[in-house]
Amino acid sequence: MAGNESTIVDLADLLRHPEDLDKISFLKSEFTRKKAAIDSQLKVGLKDQLQVTQSGMTSISDGQRTVNQIKEEMMKIDKLCAESQNMIRDFPNINLVSQVHRNFTQVEAMKANIESFDGRLKDLEHLLREDDQDMENQPNILSIHYGLTQLRDIRDDAMDQIKRVSDASLESHLQDYFTRLDDVVEWFDDHLGTACMNLIPLVQAGNQGMVVRLALIIEEEEKSDKKVKALQDAQREYKDLASRFKSMTSGPKQLRGYKEKFLKTIEAHAEPNFEKAEGRFLEEPEKLPKIMAWYFNDLNAVKLGMASLMPKKWKIFKTYTDIYHRMMHDWLVKHIDNPELSPPHMLSIIDWSEKYYAKMTKLGWDQKDLQPHVLDAREIELIREYRQLIVKSVDEWMDRMFAADKKSFIERKPDTLDNNEHGYFRTKTLGDMWRMLKEQTAVAGESGRADVAEGVFDAMFRALKSRQNMWQKMVDDESIKFKQPNADQEGMQVFQDWLIAITNDQIACIDDNEDAGQLGYLTRFQQDLEPLVTPKYMAHASTELDALRDGFVDLGTHCITTFVSLIFKVDFRSTVADFFTSKWYNEYAMKRITTTFDDYIGDYSKVLHHSLLDILIEELADELLVHYLSSVRNKGAKFRRSDPFTEKFKDDVLTAFEFFQNLNTRADLANLVTVDFAIIKQKWRVVDKMVRLLEADKAGVLSVYEEFKREYWDLQMNWVEAVLRSRDDFDRSMLSGVKAKAGEVYVERGPETIMSKVK
Repeated sequence: MAGNESTIVDLADLLRHPEDLDKISFLKSEFTRKKAAIDSQLKVGLKDQLQVTQSGMTSISDGQRTVNQIKEEMMKIDKLCAESQNMIRDFPNINLVSQVHRNFTQVEAMKANIESFDGRLKDLEHLLREDDQDMENQPNILSIHYGLTQLRDIRDDAMDQIKRVSDASLESHLQDYFTRLDDVVEWFDDHLGTACMNLIPLVQAGNQGMVVRLALIIEEEEKSDKKVKALQDAQREYKDLASRFKSMTSGPKQLRGYKEKFLKTIEAHAEPNFEKAEGRFLEEPEKLPKIMAWYFNDLNAVKLGMASLMPKKWKIFKTYTDIYHRMMHDWLVKHIDNPELSPPHMLSIIDWSEKYYAKMTKLGWDQKDLQPHVLDAREIELIREYRQLIVKSVDEWMDRMFAADKKSFIERKPDTLDNNEHGYFRTKTLGDMWRMLKEQTAVAGESGRADVAEGVFDAMFRALKSRQNMWQKMVDDESIKFKQPNADQEGMQVFQDWLIAITNDQIACIDDNEDAGQLGYLTRFQQDLEPLVTPKYMAHASTELDALRDGFVDLGTHCITTFVSLIFKVDFRSTVADFFTSKWYNEYAMKRITTTFDDYIGDYSKVLHHSLLDILIEELADELLVHYLSSVRNKGAKFRRSDPFTEKFKDDVLTAFEFFQNLNTRADLANLVTVDFAIIKQKWRVVDKMVRLLEADKAGVLSVYEEFKREYWDLQMNWVEAVLRSRDDFDRSMLSGVKAKAGEVYVERGPETIMSKVK
């Protein structure tokens, strides 16, 4: 059940998006190939295992048969010995004399060995000191080994005999006597270990004699250990019978394990090289093949120079290869299981697998001979992890950069914005963000796999859209704080600077000036993307890029709109509230507004992208018009027939026109403002429609409304009602007649007009 759940999770990771369904055929072929490879490995492994099992069963049967034969022969010998005692006259006396003579001979030999032990040990120490001066050749190592073997056998026999006496004091005294032997053995083992550690350098240096001497010693120790193991097994199985045969109790008594120590030195020789390789790999992952050159040089030296010098039964080349391959496997798996592994390192390891087996093939090994698989056959999983590493890196970078922007944006500290080469406000992380995306795109491209690159680009698209949405939400949340009545206005100017900087950022993303050879960030990103993906994915990517481009435009426009709305909510809160009231006639509110507009344009024209200045001016004109028309709802707004409201409307409109018309001719805005005043003037014609609704007599209101509605299809009835109610001669029949007329008039829907914003 757990396996099924794991499979479902894996499939969910592979098929995260609808477009991933197109990869099913590729995944199916990949899994089929993988299954075939695993089936082949299992088949070969099963065959080998069956052969090994059959061979083992045959060996066990032969061994059991041999043991039974030995047991029967020994029982026959024991029976003959018992019977022979009755066949020979005076056999007990003869046997006793024989035992005494044998014991005397053994005692005499033991005495001679003990007496010469110290001198022989000194001779060996002298030989070891000589070899200390020539560790590369150690000419005395065979003599030392032979002498030490004899002395160790003497010690073992002596300790075995003294244990039968059951005298602890004698045993302790004898152990003290043999203490120096342990020191000399340790000295010899150091020499032998040094030679084993340098075995490959010895081969490479052509020191064949030293290699052969080393092999002879280890082979002799291997034979000795086999005899000791057989004796221990025999004594364990046939303790009483074995004790009667003295030849079975003489010689070495303990396993010395030189063959096992030799195998460990192979691993010990490679370990420093792997450690050194790790440091270089972490610094330069792309140079892994060069870093691992020593590995194949070692194996090649074993194949060409060592195999002929070692006992054939050792299969020394295979022994080295198995140990080295296991260490390579462990080294690579350790890295790929490291959650902190970077994408370049992961990619280097993925690429290394194929190169590794190619080099091992040149050495004469098939991939099936090298078990386990050097990467545990996890290439597909690693490629997916490689992609996820890049995605994770992208997400982490985007999160960190936006967190830094958010902190600076909310705190609104001075000097938290940059100015580009044109003097425009910019946030500090925009360039870093696109530089990071370019770097991660390059990392994805290094994989040479379209599926990796496409998965990374999907993540980048999501991250960029998320960044757009988060900026818009943050702008809205912060702007609300200033729009509240009696809100603290401290920091508003810095907030407005941020709005301009964010707007400039969006333009920088999409501003392509082909004549000047300058491309926006998004276009450059698209150029980096195209060579790395399939044509089919490119169609999807084009849609995503268009959506991002629209998102940048929308966010920039939203920031400009927010900037302008703040001006009206904060700077003009009291001014707009006086429109169409009694104060309106005696004050120059429109002039104050345009003067404020002039200050803002003067302040921000040098730090706002030149292509956005026209948009800002048009937005100011539209917002002013909307607030002007909506002011009919102001408290105290009332139009009396006797008041000169028509002239006042005209004065306000002319004041606004004068300001907007003169912007194109101002010297300080030369080549910056190209706004079409005719468009602004056309929009403001709606004021005339409002004035006509106000000044028409009751009988003419319906025809004025009908004309108004046909020209502005999105005219809101609520606003018309507010205008009618502001007339001093308003009555309900007037409103009823207009509503009835609205039901009769049919207008076709078209593009939104300014009246869609007037509620």
